[in-house]
Amino acid sequence: MEKRILGLDPGLAILGFGAITCTPGLTQLQSTKVNVLDFGVIKTSADIEIGQRLCTLFDDLHTVIDQLQPDVVAIEKLFFYRMSSTIVVAQARGVVMLALAQHHLPYVEFTPAQIKLALTGYGNADKSEVQEAVARELDLAEIPRPDDAADALAVALTAWYQM
Repeated sequence: MEKRILGLDPGLAILGFGAITCTPGLTQLQSTKVNVLDFGVIKTSADIEIGQRLCTLFDDLHTVIDQLQPDVVAIEKLFFYRMSSTIVVAQARGVVMLALAQHHLPYVEFTPAQIKLALTGYGNADKSEVQEAVARELDLAEIPRPDDAADALAVALTAWYQM
């Protein structure tokens, strides 16, 4: 049975999304087929008041969910880097969680190290190694752009590997 997984890389300026479909083989000898359904970003302008930016994320994420109809959502866990950026990412994550709750969607969360480990076998892999793994695993001719979309696909793949 096909499973649709929506990966999200939350952010206030750019929220990356990437959706994959996973179809298990009929027998244990057959491999799972994983395909890209869609990927992209939701952007908000720094010129707009933060409340309106959060509304834009919320509305656009609803549209993405309605279009892609995921079975489960995978989200990158909040990574504490700088307090100022952590707060705005936390606000964006709150909007994401609200949208998922309104759609009654189950979700899983992964740390950056878990994602790196799942895709490269090394929890301290750099961004380029993860992006190359995404392209390889999804049989893409090139790395998905922008980076936030590639990161979201990495989160979705991690969810699939954990199922």
